[in-house]
Amino acid sequence: MGAGLLAQYAVIALAVAISVAVVMRKQFPNATRRMRGWLALWLMREGHAPWMQAFGRRIAPPARISGDACGGCNSCDPD
Repeated sequence: MGAGLLAQYAVIALAVAISVAVVMRKQFPNATRRMRGWLALWLMREGHAPWMQAFGRRIAPPARISGDACGGCNSCDPD
């Protein structure tokens, strides 16, 4: 296999991976969130390299806020 053909396959694989990521985020947001959380937790384990832990913190999904803007405990609800 020549270098040109290998580069072509690499570009196609990259395009397919990006397309799959976009479709996953648009069509299956909850599954994508769970997958990002699982991957982030796995990367942040003790014993992994510091750069892997930093990458895990970077890809971790943001925390969900349920309920009111104060945090969702609803203890200050007037009802």
